[in-house]
Amino acid sequence: MAFKLATNHIGFQALADTSTTQRHALGTIVKGVGDDGEGEGEFIYLLGVGSTAVGSWVTYNMDDGSTTLIAPNAIGPVAVAMSANVANQYGWYQIQGKASAKAAVVSDNGKVYIDTVAGLCDDAVVAGDKVHNAKWASTTTASGNLAEVEIARPFCTDEST
Repeated sequence: MAFKLATNHIGFQALADTSTTQRHALGTIVKGVGDDGEGEGEFIYLLGVGSTAVGSWVTYNMDDGSTTLIAPNAIGPVAVAMSANVANQYGWYQIQGKASAKAAVVSDNGKVYIDTVAGLCDDAVVAGDKVHNAKWASTTTASGNLAEVEIARPFCTDEST
């Protein structure tokens, strides 16, 4: 899914771009609109982590704007990478709306759980590894293991309920 900034922010980094230079305050949140009718979304500006690909699931730290590829037993707010925003780079992550995210085999309307592969989620029930405020909105595509997911400021708690 392709998104662009909803309003004209002169000098703002494009939502799908990565930069080696920090161009905005970490934690900055903007609204974007989909190119193909995906509706509106919200995006947060964060520091990348190694092995991040487009659609990778991350947890992030609001204190320093850092990210970690999501992994079993993760705790904290969750976002989906808009670019291959690797270590020491800066980019946008989706936190609200319909996103295109890395997925193992998933079913439409399924709950979202953390996969054993870092940065990936699926719909296999694992106690304590549910991503709250997220629901699969398609099945996995063969190209890039991506699936649509509806997110509303998702988070994980590592609790079984």
